[in-house]
This record gives sequence, C-alpha cells and structure tokens, in this order.
Amino acid sequence: MHGYAGRILYVDLETENTRTEALSEDVARKYIGGIGLGIYLLLKNSKKGVDPFSPENPLILATGPFSGTIVPTGGNGHAFVTKSPASGGVGEAKAHGFFGAEMKRAGYDAIVITGKAPRPTYLWIDDDSIQFMNAEHLWGKSIPETEDTIKQELGDFYIRVCSIGPGGEKLVRLAGIANDYSRFAGRTGVGAVMGSKNLKAIAIRGTRDVTVANPEKLIELVKELKERARGPATVKYRTYGTLMNFKAYTALQTIPVKNFEHATLEGMEKWSDYINDRFVVKIVGCASCMMRCHHVAVVPEGPYKNAMARLEYEPVWSMSANCGITRLDAVVKAIEMCNYYGIDGIGVGNIIAFVMDCYERGLLTKEDLDGIEARFGNHEALLELTRKIGEREGVGDILAEGVKRAAEIFAEKKGTDEFLKYACHIKGVEMTGYDIRSLKTAALGFMVSFRGADHNRHGAYGPDIKGAVDRFKAEPGRAKIVKDLEDFYVIIDSIIVCKFSRGIYQGEGGFVDMAALYSYVTGFDVSPAELRKTGERINTIARVFNVREGLSRKDDYPYWKAMNVPVPDDGVAKGSYISKEECDLLLDSYYKIRGWNKDGIPLPETLKALDMEEFIPIVKPLLGKAK
Repeated sequence: MHGYAGRILYVDLETENTRTEALSEDVARKYIGGIGLGIYLLLKNSKKGVDPFSPENPLILATGPFSGTIVPTGGNGHAFVTKSPASGGVGEAKAHGFFGAEMKRAGYDAIVITGKAPRPTYLWIDDDSIQFMNAEHLWGKSIPETEDTIKQELGDFYIRVCSIGPGGEKLVRLAGIANDYSRFAGRTGVGAVMGSKNLKAIAIRGTRDVTVANPEKLIELVKELKERARGPATVKYRTYGTLMNFKAYTALQTIPVKNFEHATLEGMEKWSDYINDRFVVKIVGCASCMMRCHHVAVVPEGPYKNAMARLEYEPVWSMSANCGITRLDAVVKAIEMCNYYGIDGIGVGNIIAFVMDCYERGLLTKEDLDGIEARFGNHEALLELTRKIGEREGVGDILAEGVKRAAEIFAEKKGTDEFLKYACHIKGVEMTGYDIRSLKTAALGFMVSFRGADHNRHGAYGPDIKGAVDRFKAEPGRAKIVKDLEDFYVIIDSIIVCKFSRGIYQGEGGFVDMAALYSYVTGFDVSPAELRKTGERINTIARVFNVREGLSRKDDYPYWKAMNVPVPDDGVAKGSYISKEECDLLLDSYYKIRGWNKDGIPLPETLKALDMEEFIPIVKPLLGKAK
C-alpha cells in the first residue's frame, strides 16, 4: 500500500517480546490511521473494565498515511491512543514536529505497547531492530534532558525521541508525552499511562522511503495548498498564533474568567499584542509546514527572567484569566514548569482555578493547602501549586488526580458535595478556554466529545463566534453542524494534518481536497462522501468504546456552572447559561442524527450501515439495559 508502511508493531514490555503484523487494506480503508486506527486497535486489544494503569491497558502510537510525505503539515504528525486515566473512556492526543515522519520511515503505521517493564526502560527502534534499553539513569529527568541524553548515548543527533517527564513517572493524571523538546501530546493523561508501564521514552530512526501512488497529481495539489497556506486562511497562526484569541474573543465575552464564573477581565483584550511584543522571540515550524506557528517566549527581566516556553492560547488562558492572574511573566514560568514535569498546562490551570474558587468560598483553608493563600490573582500560589502537582507533594497529590477526582476527594474529606459544583470538566477532562454559556453550538460539541471536554474534537465554536448562527440559542439544527464538524475533524486527526491548516481545504466542507490528497497518496479511489462516512465510522467506534466502558448520556452533560450560573458581567453575554432543557434538546437531536438511542448507545442498524457489524455484540446487551 502506498502511504502506509503496512505493518503494526506489537511490544510487550514485561517479556521484552516483539512481533509485527500486517496492516490489512480493509482496516486501513475503514479507519485510515492516527486516532481512527488507534481507537480500532484499542478496542480490539483491550478488555472491558481494565484499569488505565494496568499493564493490560495498551498504549498505542499511530501515524497517518500522510506521515513522511510532502503534504502540508501532514508529513509530521503522530497520535497516542489509550484508555484515559482521566475519563475512563477514549484517551487520545496528537503531536507534530518530526517524530511521526521518522516512525513511518522506520516501517510502522502503529505500535501497540502492553505490559509493564520490570525497571525504567526506553525503546530503541532502529528500523527492524527493537531494543529495550535501561532508563534508570533517565528516571526523574525532564523531557529535554531525556531527549539530549538518549541522542548522545546512541550517537545520532537526528534520532527522534518522545518521552515523559517526572509527572508521567509519578502517574499525574494530566501527564502528556512530548517530542522535539516541546511538541506535546498533552491531554487525557496519555503520559501517565506511559509512566505506569515504566516506559520513559521511545527513540526511533528510520531509513525507508515513503511512497505515494500518484506523485504528479499530488505535487500539483500540494503546490496549490501551500499557496493557500501562505494566504489569509492561516495568517492568524503565522503572526500571533492562537494567542490572537485574547484579542478576538474578549469583546464577545467568550473567554472564561475565574474558574468559569465571569467572562470579563480588565485589560485582557490587550494581551495578544503584549505577549507577542514583550515575550515572543522566535517562531518555529514543523516538518512539511510553511505556517510556522510555534511561538517561543522568553521573559526578559524580573523575578522570572529567562523563563522560556512555547505559548498557545489554551494553557496561557488557563493559567492567567481562569485564575484571575494578570502577571503574564509568571504564566510563562508556570508553563515552563509544566513542560519540565511533562504535564498538561490546560488541566493544571483548571485545577488551580478550582482550588482558588474553593478557597475564596471558604471550602478550603490555608491548612488544607499546605499554607498557600490561594486567592484569585495570586501568581505565587499558581507557581507553588503547579510544582506540588508535578511532584505529587502534599496537597498536590490530591490535585494530581485531576479536577474531577480532586473535587470528589475533598467532598469526602469535608463532608460536603459543594466541591463538585466548582470542578469544571466533562467526562473527567478539564475544560478548555471557551465559555459555553454563550456558545450553544460549541456547548453541544464539548458535551459529546468522546475524549471529554475539548474544542479540538469538533471546532463547533466557529459557527458561534463567526455569527453563522445565533450563539445564544439552542436548537435542533445544531446537531448536524456539530456532527459534520466532528466527522471532518476526526479525518484530520486520522490522516493527521495540523488543524491549523483546516482552512486551506475546500469543497464540501474540506472533504473534496482531503479525499483527493488521500487518493493521490494511497492509490485508493475514495470519494468525498466515502471519506465523510469514514469520519462517521471513527466517531462511532469511539462511542462504542466509551459505552463499553460505562459512559453514557449522564456523562454528556456539562459542568455545573454552565447550567446554573448565568454570566454576571455587563456586556453582550450577560445572563447567558445553558439550561438542562437545552442540554436535553441538543443531546436528543444529536443522538438521533448519529443513529444512537436516547442513552447515546449506537444502534445495531447504525453499525451495520457503517460496516461495523463486528461490534454489534458490544452494544446489544447495553441496549437491553438502557432506560
């Protein structure tokens, strides 16, 4: 098969046995690669009810068919898929850079890792040679230290490495996996699963060619796409990066402030310019990308001088506006600390905002927090709590469990369920930086996202923010908008191109160009309609896994504040919230259009229509139990 390596590598860390299996054309056509192939392999290689930290929970690393090719942003990505220690459902996270292309050149479309190594270990994959290397000397090291040490040991600077930091080693449920120093597969706790297996890193070198079926037509379309990528569709990412959201979203009151209580913070509209002018020193690109969105920031002076981090809107928002903090130099330092520990800055900021909220309401005291005065706006508290989470020290041991579990632990210790009201998550995964009280299309996208609270599973904030719909109104038509966006987004993450490039794909919501690229690379004659059906299939298999693991309609409702606390600030969004009745209307219409029952369980006839008959035995018993 063109575009594919045609092989899946299976690794057992406990026995140090490896084997390869062929990737069949049928599976490749049905699930493509990336998260689609990863979720399929997760469902096929895991047992119902397995603990995420069990050696039996597989950690799956998958590339897409564009990995190693010249497709813009498509040559570089990879995905991790596992059972999430945050949600108990599908855990998946992607990263870009150079690792994915190297893995494809080594000859693998996916790597399925099971077992637990008897000692800290890193995998050294050199084409067909698989070695289990002692990583005891790497345990406790940061991600950059680990990467540099491995390259020096193996004597090749061009080896690509993905690794976990101390947070992953300590099973912080927010831990991610990074490559190229700071490209993070950051959400759903995939790094904690890697740490539970005593796996510190994966080093890889590949020397094979990646072939495409129709290079002439591919080059012609790639030239056109590259010109579009240099145009207005990506100007935001090439200039400000996602930090531009502070400027664009402040006037709309769509940025959550102080643990999703408010939607306004004085001066926030100036942060986009301030951060870029004050801190950003370099903009870096990935392999096969002409956008260069990676904004590297360095603090020039003051107590946090020389703190350095890659800045994106989400972690900056989470640690600044959501915590009521305006000291942006301290935010750069906090993100640098998250990078050191290898933990998700979005989740960490959410947890600290939750702590600050509970502290100001009198639910938590300084004694509960190891002497920390955790008031909104206290940047020193932000830094100390970040450190404690990364180290699992003191109260940080509770907070490292994630905001949902932390709230449950505090509720049990203090004898009050009030804590549960202030934990802003969906399916145990902390929210991202969109106030869904005034974004009703986005609200549905967040609610049904199969990996928990996340804007990157659907992009449904787009129609709301652009004014394509009335963002303050919930109506049945939003279900089709969300479904269509989800089906395109899941193709993006299975083929694996960068979502920042999504605006360059045209025709039927981008499916025309994407189908053409896929056909030129693989040689499979795939129509836009067939590719859209594949998107439906991948979203459905993710739901099949989630319902097998016990998730259902009850887990699709948003956090308490979204449904019970109207926006209090003066402005266009004042008074907005999403009621239980609106949630039910949106969920009912979404389940119907997906072909699921009232509890969100895919129906057998839906699975049959999507050529997924093999999974009917999973859903049939659940349909009998549904109320």
